Amino acid sequence: MRKDKIDMLQGNIWTGLLAFTIPLMLTNILQLMFNAADMVVVGRFVGKESLAAVGSTTNIIFLMTNLFVGISVGANVVTAQCIGEGDHDAVRNSIRTAVTLSLLGGCLLLMIGQAIARPLLELLGSPADVIDKSEIYLRVYFCGLPVMMLYNFSTAQLRAFGDTKRPMYYLTMSGIVNLILNVIFVVAFGMDTFGVGLATVISQAISAILTLRRLNSTDPEYRMTARDLRMHGATLLRILKVGIPAGLQNIMFSIANLTIQSSINSFGSSVMAAATAASNVENVTYLAMNAFQYANISFVGQNYGAGNLPRIRKIMTASVTLAVLFGLVIGYASIAAGPQIFRIYTKDPEVLAYAVRKLWIINSLYFLSGIQDAFSGGIKGFGYSFIAMVNALLGVCLARVIYIRTVFAAFPTFDVLFAVYPVSFFVTAVLQCIGFVVIYRRLSREQVSAG
Repeated sequence: MRKDKIDMLQGNIWTGLLAFTIPLMLTNILQLMFNAADMVVVGRFVGKESLAAVGSTTNIIFLMTNLFVGISVGANVVTAQCIGEGDHDAVRNSIRTAVTLSLLGGCLLLMIGQAIARPLLELLGSPADVIDKSEIYLRVYFCGLPVMMLYNFSTAQLRAFGDTKRPMYYLTMSGIVNLILNVIFVVAFGMDTFGVGLATVISQAISAILTLRRLNSTDPEYRMTARDLRMHGATLLRILKVGIPAGLQNIMFSIANLTIQSSINSFGSSVMAAATAASNVENVTYLAMNAFQYANISFVGQNYGAGNLPRIRKIMTASVTLAVLFGLVIGYASIAAGPQIFRIYTKDPEVLAYAVRKLWIINSLYFLSGIQDAFSGGIKGFGYSFIAMVNALLGVCLARVIYIRTVFAAFPTFDVLFAVYPVSFFVTAVLQCIGFVVIYRRLSREQVSAG
């Protein structure tokens, strides 16, 4: 193995997981910070209408991209398993299929997005003083979907090889470019939401090109040219088998959160503002926890391909332990820093008080989300993405809806409402743990029978 890759099949598991997850955590957090920078630029230098225009498109963008982001997980799993099997032809087919699929999928999303941008904004009731700016931003942003998908799929392939550092470097470079272009386009040239969208597309193209270039130099045996871009039928089916349930799982999270949002709205503008501010801090912990899911997808995927189930058991023990430790440290650190961070968003004492309470309720137990993500990643690493999706459907979507309709309906208080998150984390963690254990024991029996 080259020194810039992590050997997932042998060596110390704890140091390997840390070397994999820490750059991934930093990548996720950097992405969050750069997205926040977009909001700051338009909010500070243009006005509240432009800020609202960019911010109100988030759910639409997630709705458009979550399915293909999930499919990139399927590509990660398949490549990792093929690497573990030592099947170089299969690895080559997986890489080429993933890259081709990313470009085709991105182009498809571009066309769909251009067609439904305005109708979706109207359906969501975008205000008259915002909708035109939102439409401009969305149309420009959607033009970058092919390179965005290329970046996501190429990064997933690099994760399968154990390389999470280079994507972090590339994202840092593109994020800095994005920030500089935002200032030039918006402040110097007065291009408003068009300028923010254009800066995003250019920076995404830079990160996509750099990531693809890195993937192409991973191993001479897997190098490809434009003529090599094609999809291998059997490989595509394997990717979709894992990826579509993963994408649907992402979409379900968004739908479940919409249910909670309606309950948040019932408390009025102060709580709504507090929830928004607190969510931006909570997302740091969420993205750190989510890194363990992607770590297990690659680690379990490679070792499952190699038939090394005993090592997978050790991987899960290490990853769950690390997820709990990181969840506690980051969760409580964010609680301590929260009051200072919230003052960036508002000086209203009522909003600040609500934001701090919400952060305590959720982040003090956010390590439960790390447990659920670790086991979910293990299940997906085996290739059983449908089971992880069903567990998420029951533990996140169904449990949250039932909780809102029963517990919160009976006790409609602020604290009871936001307790829905740790409750659903716990339920989902138990379900994903059970799912992993059942699959592991079944595969162990099959391995003994075959041996």
